[in-house]
Amino acid sequence: MTHPFRHPFFRAALCASALAFPKPGLAFTAYISNEKGNSISVIDTDKLEVTKTVKVGQRPRGIELSKDGKELYICAGDDDTINIIDTKTFENIGDLPSGADPELLILSPDGKYIYTSNENDNLVTAIDVATRKQVFDVPVGVEPEGMAVSPDGKTIINTSETTNMAHFIDLEKREIVANVLVDARPRFAVFTPDAKELWVSAEVGGTVSVIDVPSHTIKQKITFEVPGLAKEAIQPVGLAFTADGKKVYAALGPANRIAVIDVATKKVEKYLLVGQRVWHLALTPDGKYFYTTNGVSNDVSVIDIANEKVIKSIQVGSFPWGVVIGK
Repeated sequence: MTHPFRHPFFRAALCASALAFPKPGLAFTAYISNEKGNSISVIDTDKLEVTKTVKVGQRPRGIELSKDGKELYICAGDDDTINIIDTKTFENIGDLPSGADPELLILSPDGKYIYTSNENDNLVTAIDVATRKQVFDVPVGVEPEGMAVSPDGKTIINTSETTNMAHFIDLEKREIVANVLVDARPRFAVFTPDAKELWVSAEVGGTVSVIDVPSHTIKQKITFEVPGLAKEAIQPVGLAFTADGKKVYAALGPANRIAVIDVATKKVEKYLLVGQRVWHLALTPDGKYFYTTNGVSNDVSVIDIANEKVIKSIQVGSFPWGVVIGK
C-alpha cells in the first residue's frame, strides 16, 4: 500500500501549500536603526521576528556592516559621532569621528574607509576604519545626505538636500569634479552595477533622476503616479537594485508604496503597498527578499521578490529609518 504522503495527490497539495506560504529559507540578520527609539532592532530573517533591541546613541539613522560582518556602524546624529557595535556581543566598542550630525554613511568596496555626510557642517568626511581617524573632509552643498560609492572605489557621490545637487567626488583628488542639478531635496543615490548610471531620488521633486556617469548629465527622469494619491504624497527616498540588476525598488515615503522599476526601460511596473512612510530598504544576501523601514507605522515590511508581494510585517522600534542585512 502506498503511504498517503507519497500519493501524488498529497504531494501536489504539499507543493501548493509551500508556494502559498513562501519562507525566507537561509537565516540572515537584519539590523534596523530606530531614529526616535535611539536603538537598533535585530531581526532573524528565518524566524521573521525581532530577537534583540540594542540601545545606541541619539537619533540613529545611517547604518552599515563591516565587510566581515563583525562590526555595525551607526550614525548617531545628535551625538555627532558614529557608534561601533560588536555584532556578537552587541556592545558599543567605540566610536568613529564624524562631523556635525552625521546622517548617512557608506563603506568603501575594500571595507577600509567610511564616507559619511554631515548634515550640519556641509561636509563629507572620510574615516579610516582601522585607525578610527578622519582622513579628509570635502565641502559639499547645504544639508548633505545621500552617499554612494562607485564599484571601483574611485568616486563617491553626495546629494545635498537644499542645494539640490549630486556631487561627484574624485577620491584621488579629494575634491568635487562635477555637480549635477537634480529635482528638489535629493535624498539617496545608487550606482548601477556596471557603474554607467547613477540613480538619484528627489523627495520633494517626486522624481528619480538617471544620470549618465561618464558625461555627468541627466539622461532621464522617472515619475510616479499612484491612483487616489496626490503627487505631493509621492516622495521617493531609498533606492535598491535587485540582485540581477534588472530592477530597482524605490521607497515612496508617505505614499506607503514601493515602486518596482524596470532598469532597461525606466518604466514603473507596479506598486507594492507597505507600511506608513517607507524610508529605506535592503536586499537579503541571497537576493530573494527586500526589507523596508516604515517610519510612521514602526514596522518593517518583508517583500518576496520572485512573487513581488509583501509576505510579512514586523514591529520594531520607534521611527525605523535605516536597514542593513548580513549573514
